[in-house]
Amino acid sequence: MVSLMFVSSASCLRSSPSKITMASLDFEIKKLGGSTTKLVRNVNLEKLKNNYLFPEINRRELEHVEKHPNVQVISLGTGDTTEPIPEHISSHMSRFAHGLSTVEGYRGYGLEQGNKNLRKAIAETFYRDLRVKSNEVFVSDGAQSDISRLQLLLGSNVTIAVQDPTFPAYIDSSVIIGQTGHFHESTKKYQNVVYMPCGPNNSFFPDLTMTPRTDVIFFCSPNNPTGYVASRKQLRQLVDFAKRNGSIIIFDTAYAAFIEDGSPRSIYEIPGAREVAIEVSSFSKFAGFTGVRLGWSIIPDELLYSNGFPIINDFHRIVTTSFNGASNIAQAGGLACLSSGGLKDIRSVINYYKENRKILMDTLVSLGLKVYGGVNAPYLWVHFKGSKSWDVFAEILENTHIITVPGSGFGPGGDEYLRISGFGRRDDMVEASKRLRSFFNTRTKHFTYLSSTSDTN
Repeated sequence: MVSLMFVSSASCLRSSPSKITMASLDFEIKKLGGSTTKLVRNVNLEKLKNNYLFPEINRRELEHVEKHPNVQVISLGTGDTTEPIPEHISSHMSRFAHGLSTVEGYRGYGLEQGNKNLRKAIAETFYRDLRVKSNEVFVSDGAQSDISRLQLLLGSNVTIAVQDPTFPAYIDSSVIIGQTGHFHESTKKYQNVVYMPCGPNNSFFPDLTMTPRTDVIFFCSPNNPTGYVASRKQLRQLVDFAKRNGSIIIFDTAYAAFIEDGSPRSIYEIPGAREVAIEVSSFSKFAGFTGVRLGWSIIPDELLYSNGFPIINDFHRIVTTSFNGASNIAQAGGLACLSSGGLKDIRSVINYYKENRKILMDTLVSLGLKVYGGVNAPYLWVHFKGSKSWDVFAEILENTHIITVPGSGFGPGGDEYLRISGFGRRDDMVEASKRLRSFFNTRTKHFTYLSSTSDTN
C-alpha cells in the first residue's frame, strides 16, 4: 500500500541579498519510477500557468550565480526588507521569548484572532476616528496568508476582478480555490477573471464605467507593482461602484506606511466603505517583519451577505478552524512597534528606504527611462517600450548582475515594464546605480525605449 509522506527540506542560504532557499526553487516533473498513489491531482492546480513569479526569479538568479560564481549579484527585485529591526522592538521580542523559559512568563496557545491588546493597538493606531473596533481586527501571520484564508471564506462560486497589473497572489489563489477557468495563452489571462487595466493612460486607476460587475474586487493601494496610490476621489468611485453592484472589495494596504501626499491609507477613510470592504495589511514592509511574520485583516460588523448574515461570523469560523494564531513572540513585537518609541524608530527605517528609492529614481530618469510610481511606495515601475519584460530582465542580469522583476509576472498589462525596488542596503543602491549608468550609457543606440521622461505618484 502506498501512502503520502510530507517531508520538509532544509534551507540553503548564501550571501546574496535575496537569500535563495532550495525550497523556493522550481521543481521539474521527473519520472522517478516505482509505485504511484491513486490520488488524482487537484484540477485547479493543473490550471496554474508557469511558476509563481518570485520563485522563478530566484531560480534564474541561482543559475546566474552558478554561471558567474565570482560576481556580486545585487537584488532590486523581490520586496524583502534588509535593515535591522529597531532595537526597541527586537529587545521586546527577546525579553518575551526569554520569559517563555519561566513559569511566570510562559504562554501557550493564544486567541486565534490575536492578542487582545494588539488588536486594540492596531485599531487605535491605524484606524483612529474610522470606527474600527478591536473585535473587527484579526491578527495573522501576514497579509499573503490572509488572502488565502479570505479565499476560503469566499469559496469557488464567486467572480473576481483584479487590477492589471496586479500582485500575483490574488489570481493564483483564485485559480487554486476554483474561481477561474483555464489560462488563455493568446491573451495571457484566465477565464472568468475581470482584468481592470491600470496604466499611464488612465492614471493607473480602472475605468469603472467599462468594468462589469463581479462579486469581489481585489485592489491594492499603494499598488504593487506600479507604486501608484489611489486618490480620495478615486476610492470614492470604487466604493460607490461596489455599493451599486453589491460587490466586496478586498483592499490591500501593505505599503500604506510609504504614503506621503495625504492620500488615504485605509479604505475606511471613504464613507460607506465599512459596508463593502475588507482590509488586509501587514507589519512586513511597515516594520521589517518579512521574516517575523505578522499582519491583520479588518472585517467590519456592517459587512453582510446577500441574506443579511454577518461575514465576520464566517471569517471567525475560518480563522478558528484553519489557524492557531500568530506567534506570541511576533505579537509581542507588534505591540512594541505600535508604542511611541517603536513608531519613531520605524519611521526612520522607512525614510531610509525612501532615500534608496530616490537614488534609483534619479539614476533611471537621468538615463532617459520612463519611470512611474516611486513616491508613495517603495517601487519604481519602469517602462521599456516595445520590449518583453523577461528579455529586459535577462539582459540587465547578464550585463550588470542586477536582479529586477519582470512586469509580465504581474499580468499582461506589465509586459513592457520592470519593477525595481528600493528595499536594500545603501551601498548596494549606489553600486547598482553605477552599473546601470555604465550599461545604458554604453548601449544607448541599442535601446529604443529611452525617452528622458518620468511620471511619479
